[in-house]
Amino acid sequence: MPNSVTYNPVLSGNTMSVTGSAYPNGNPDLPYNLPGVRNTDSAVPLRRSTPVVHDYRCDGPAPGRFVMRWIYGSNVAAKNRDPRIQMVQYNEDTFVLRQNVCVHWEAPFTYLLFGNAGALLIDSGATSEAQYYPLRETVDAIITRWGQARGRRKVPLTIALTSGEDVAQNQGLVQFAGRPDTVIVPRPLEVMKRFYGLAVSWPSGSGRIDLGDRAIEVIPTPGTHRDGVSFYDPYCDLLFTGDLIFPGKINIGNDKDFVASLERIKAFVAAHPVKWIFGGHIEMMFVPGRYYPRFATYKPYERLLEMDPASVDELLHYAREIQGRDMMLIRPDFVLLNGVSPDQRTLDWPSDVPNIIPPRPF
Repeated sequence: MPNSVTYNPVLSGNTMSVTGSAYPNGNPDLPYNLPGVRNTDSAVPLRRSTPVVHDYRCDGPAPGRFVMRWIYGSNVAAKNRDPRIQMVQYNEDTFVLRQNVCVHWEAPFTYLLFGNAGALLIDSGATSEAQYYPLRETVDAIITRWGQARGRRKVPLTIALTSGEDVAQNQGLVQFAGRPDTVIVPRPLEVMKRFYGLAVSWPSGSGRIDLGDRAIEVIPTPGTHRDGVSFYDPYCDLLFTGDLIFPGKINIGNDKDFVASLERIKAFVAAHPVKWIFGGHIEMMFVPGRYYPRFATYKPYERLLEMDPASVDELLHYAREIQGRDMMLIRPDFVLLNGVSPDQRTLDWPSDVPNIIPPRPF
């Protein structure tokens, strides 16, 4: 990509290749080394005296899937006893964390990715107080366990936001203040651009965060926020889009930038393999076009988090349709709000979306 800059965390200590050329897939006799992908046997044993070097090259997306249900809150938030953070291991180097909807109604997602040189935390949630939202404690515990499995005493951490303006994704940053071996990507827009090497080219070009043989591409995507960026992981073929693309009510801040960013994402998806798009929230129900209102703390009928890359075409089509118009537009997997209140409602149900009344959650 043109105008591309790489940021590489410090890799400390000596390393040795455990997989080696003889076993590019780790130990092929182990059942979780699937055909056609390079995986690793680094989780066995749990503790190592010498660092492991993982082979992140893949013939396809690295294995990973969700076989679970997100915790969905309670009618009375104060009585909820679910974990403050739900942690799901997508694979041994990729973790998805979700804030409990009873701690904050937006229940944002954060993502923790590992490479041979360090870890990346994408977004930081909607609550600053650690006693209610123990993000740093959770991340530290995952990093410690991962470091033990890989024989690493020190794992540098980089924290980057899909938007520093988004209060639902920047509040947890304060918990990492003063944390050793930690780099926090600056929040002010102009400083953030310089960090990624995009001061001149923004919103064109791309930046890069190199985690050590797992380079995460940074794509400028303003539109819902002036400083919006998306992150692409070529190991898992995942695209992390924050508030730009997610199954919910997408509040457009600048419709011209929004359309341009979707065009940029469409071109990127055409040129790169993308398995899933992971956004920052879930607001839609499993019933087409239906969504939870703001401040709801009980969401038992949520849609899936992951979105198909084909949804970019649909989103772009309707973003162009409402450009320059103050209106709300409902689709099965998302709602566009352009120049109207996030609480906007409409009596004009689209004729091509099934009008199904969802069950009452009582």
